[in-house]
Amino acid sequence: MMAGFVHLHLHTQYSLADSVIRIDALMRATAAAGMPAVAMTDLGNLFGMVKFFRAALASGIKPIIGVDSWYQDPSRDGEASRLVLLCKDLDGYRRLSRLLSRAYLEGQAGGLPVLHHAWLEEEGGSGLIALSAAREGIVGKALLAGQEAAARARAAEFGRLFDGDYFLELQRTGRPGEEVCNDGSLALAAELGLPVVASNDVRFLRAADFEAHEARVCIHQSRSLDDRSRPRLYSEAQYLRSAAEMSELFADVPAALENSVEIARRCNLVLQLGKPHLPVYAVPAGHDTDSYLAAEAEAGLLRQLDLPPGAGLDSAPAEYRERLRTELEVIRSMGFPGYFLIVADFIRWAKENGIPVGPGRGSGAGSLVAWALGITDLDPIAHTLLFERFLNPERISMPDFDIDFCMEGRDRVIEYVAERYGRNRVSQIITYGTMAAKAVVRDAGRVLGHPHGFVDRIAKLIPGEIGITLDKALAQEAELRELYASDDDVQAIIDLARQLEGLVRNAGKHAGGVVIAPSEITDFTPLYRVEGETATVTQLDKDDVEAAGLVKFDFLGLRTLTIIDRAVRTINAQRLAAGEPPLDIRRLPMDDAATYRLLQQCRTVAVFQLESRGMRDLIKRLQPDQFADIVALVALFRPGPLQSGMVDDFIARKHGDPAQPVDYLHPELQPVLEETYGVILYQEQVMQIAQRLAGYSLGDADLLRRAMGKKKPEEMAKQRSIFVDGAVARGVERRQAEHIFGLMEKFAGYGFNKSHSAAYALLSYQTAWLKAHYPAAFLAAVMSTEMGDTDRLTVLKRDCADEGIEVLPPDINSSGLDFTVVSATRIRYGLGAIKGLGRNAVELLIAARESGPFASLDDLCQRLEVQRIGSRAMEALIKAGALDALGPNRPSLLAALPEALARAQQAAELRASGQEDMFGEVVVASEAPTASLPVLDDWGPAARLKAERESLGLYLSGHPFDAYRSDAQQLTTASIGALLSGLSTPAGQNGRGGGEVTVAGVVDGLRRRGGRATFELDDGRDRLDVILFNEAFQRFQHLLPGHAIVVVTGSLRFDEFADGWRLAAREVQEIDRVVEQRASGLLLRWRTGAGPEAVQRLKALLDPYRPGRCRVALLLEHAGMQARLDFGDDWRVRPSGELRERLAGWLGPDACRFLYEGSSG
Repeated sequence: MMAGFVHLHLHTQYSLADSVIRIDALMRATAAAGMPAVAMTDLGNLFGMVKFFRAALASGIKPIIGVDSWYQDPSRDGEASRLVLLCKDLDGYRRLSRLLSRAYLEGQAGGLPVLHHAWLEEEGGSGLIALSAAREGIVGKALLAGQEAAARARAAEFGRLFDGDYFLELQRTGRPGEEVCNDGSLALAAELGLPVVASNDVRFLRAADFEAHEARVCIHQSRSLDDRSRPRLYSEAQYLRSAAEMSELFADVPAALENSVEIARRCNLVLQLGKPHLPVYAVPAGHDTDSYLAAEAEAGLLRQLDLPPGAGLDSAPAEYRERLRTELEVIRSMGFPGYFLIVADFIRWAKENGIPVGPGRGSGAGSLVAWALGITDLDPIAHTLLFERFLNPERISMPDFDIDFCMEGRDRVIEYVAERYGRNRVSQIITYGTMAAKAVVRDAGRVLGHPHGFVDRIAKLIPGEIGITLDKALAQEAELRELYASDDDVQAIIDLARQLEGLVRNAGKHAGGVVIAPSEITDFTPLYRVEGETATVTQLDKDDVEAAGLVKFDFLGLRTLTIIDRAVRTINAQRLAAGEPPLDIRRLPMDDAATYRLLQQCRTVAVFQLESRGMRDLIKRLQPDQFADIVALVALFRPGPLQSGMVDDFIARKHGDPAQPVDYLHPELQPVLEETYGVILYQEQVMQIAQRLAGYSLGDADLLRRAMGKKKPEEMAKQRSIFVDGAVARGVERRQAEHIFGLMEKFAGYGFNKSHSAAYALLSYQTAWLKAHYPAAFLAAVMSTEMGDTDRLTVLKRDCADEGIEVLPPDINSSGLDFTVVSATRIRYGLGAIKGLGRNAVELLIAARESGPFASLDDLCQRLEVQRIGSRAMEALIKAGALDALGPNRPSLLAALPEALARAQQAAELRASGQEDMFGEVVVASEAPTASLPVLDDWGPAARLKAERESLGLYLSGHPFDAYRSDAQQLTTASIGALLSGLSTPAGQNGRGGGEVTVAGVVDGLRRRGGRATFELDDGRDRLDVILFNEAFQRFQHLLPGHAIVVVTGSLRFDEFADGWRLAAREVQEIDRVVEQRASGLLLRWRTGAGPEAVQRLKALLDPYRPGRCRVALLLEHAGMQARLDFGDDWRVRPSGELRERLAGWLGPDACRFLYEGSSG
């Protein structure tokens, strides 16, 4: 009779270093094999424990939880072996959790979490079953080394420690040393009376998966499959063998098979999932958490309503009193007072310590208790927000406050929570990175040994969309499909990548998740830490820690709060200097005309949530004039409302369009729908309609809302009947009730959480108010938070110009680390935004100038620790314009820099050697005054801008297109801005065109995708997306290097997906070539002071470009008078870009321009 068998040693994808086993596939394979149980023993972790446990139970399979741990034996210095530990019960799980946590926090060696034998002695083996890990275990390694006595001693020690639950593991997978280890283990078992157990050390489900598994191992090891020196640690036999195969393999040791079933029988760990374990909040004497929450909420409500502290709750309006009592009763009955008190505690601490906190996020803004405690900043009654949308007594679920903090202070709040509630009870949460489509193609290509360029070409054909898969990419991209079908190497790469796609690659830290446990956190989850880092995270991800019953708090970093905080600090410094009271951002008037005027004019760059192109178009149509309109904007700007016609109805009704009259559906619903002009926009409105019209409680109405969102037919039929019958009972006609339910059902799918919309609309309003009243302070704050994103800085610099604010270049003597306000109309560029400089270098520079401003390049170099800053950083300062005050021009400063640095180095060496002069002063190398710098010709505009882009990542003093702006007026249909301003967004008319046009600008961000290419055409004021289909791209790609200036002719089309106009290019020309073909004249502005030498220099500049077709004329200027001098035909020149640049470098960028037939001049 065939013996049964259970796999007890098996790695899943969560082992990270090996295994290609996905949990769902494992359960299907185990069930198909007829095995009653299976173990998960991942390498050094329990990452997948909850997912494994749930999947096994769902498949009717007994889950066995364990780990293949690294183990350090004191007798074998420096060499870690393996030990498999399986959980018999909850006591064993907690013991294993503590051991694993300790391995990551205390025992890491070479990146491996290692268990020390002393820890096992401390913990004991109760609740655990240990397997020897065969040839990888300490006993197996001793046997393979011929150290029988050491093997015997260690096996006996483990037998004692685990008291009958230590098994010598036997494996037959065809790997070196297995039989020697098996024979020795069987001998030890007989001698010491220890049991044996068979395993297959499983890494993949089918033998055919071996190559994919080897590829995964190579990816982890950064090796290629054909690397002869790489260790071969696995065999093709390490698949999920059937019980029949294992029975045949171990027919000579039937006890080894029987013991696998016996171990499975002993392992009875049951994880209690879904039961909340709330943290404990310590309350003052005389209170429990219920009474203390009530006292704090009542006192807080009086503060929020500006009522005197001793007034008592009865002095509050009745609506507030009743709402507070109702909410407190629900919170108490659901067991959540401690949760509210903890959230209020760390938010209060943050505010008291100068860390900005958001006004609320999500449905939590609907709680009056939260507002009273200072958790949120919105009065839910004033904004008709519903508590039941957050906590519903009819549907028990954990509360979930997502808290936004200033990015710079978030970690301080987390540190406070750990200190306040116990570091052994607080942890951040793990997150897992997976092998996504693009990356896994690159990995597969690398391990298969293909050149980087070949693999890169394949990867670039995969769309950069969130959630893209290889199957989707093949379906979408014709060029990728063609390559896959025609090239065997491409097919091999993609086929291998498909097998690996989606596997867990690594572990990291969740952006904001924090858990607080009521006891030791290891009672619920083991901990994980990357070697060398300080952050400790749970081994279970956010979904699994919640399943384990821990309460998750989301500490999110929001850049907007940092911006508001910086701006307000700058503003209040100005107000203090002017003798004005400080600005309180939380008490802004909500009807400010200047703010709504800014919004109506669509000046919303950097305004929270309102700055995208599509949102600006929506604002232009809506013309918001009250806060409720901003709340609606946040809710309306989503695909559902935009595509359903809801947006059009809303706008038409707001503006009183007679073709779209406001309809409240029923008189009872006017108070609910009035602020949205009869449109059902918010989820809360669905709930209120059910309450007012059909008699639902708000708790039941929330269940109705959820049912509508899930669209389950049987549930909807039930709810329709309840609603209609309830409405009819309250005097509504059945037909009308049916109609209203149908509308609710339709719009519930588009409805938005008003609590979230209102909270974020408050931030939108605050940022808009700051921009309207203190634009320089606001935009300086925005730019300071975006210093690492040069594309963003380019947009913001352009917006500064639109707002009448000049962005001054960085200055070595007046710039700080960040962007600073010089006046109401000027911002100084921050040194921290210069590429290659770095925060430390800026701090050194600022410290060095505390003794006074730098007087010259030598003074700067000698006062700075130049060896710590470096010559490249100094070059970047010069190119950015930060040293303009120290020399005649930038090329002259660059030429003088090497000698200045050498003199500074010499002076530093003399100081270090302690050489002094006769007066006791340290000898310093003689300074070279600024006047002695060699004076070179200044750069032309193009060279100057190129240097700025190298050092700043953007053009600061101008834009390359500025030199061609007057030419473009003659060469194009219109500027980009003029074209776009004359077009309206054709809603629902994707691909509709605006006719053929010609535009000009700088090529930026060229991207290939499938059979087409796209880039942005930038004229320094506006941008336009350009698309070239394959034939056009092949013809013109040589004209499209980065930052080339081109003239493009094509058809304008509206792209709904991109939410903007695109130009489908038919022809691309280099602008200098077009100028050469079309220009007929050259006009030079000649200012006072030009003598014979200047005339000779002009002749020398023009000579290389003669003869040509352009007449040359001088416009002489003196004392406010002008005279024009036309040169003879023998002075005609060729109108080249090089001539333009040389003339501009000498005479100035505005002193020369080309003329065209029919143009003035």
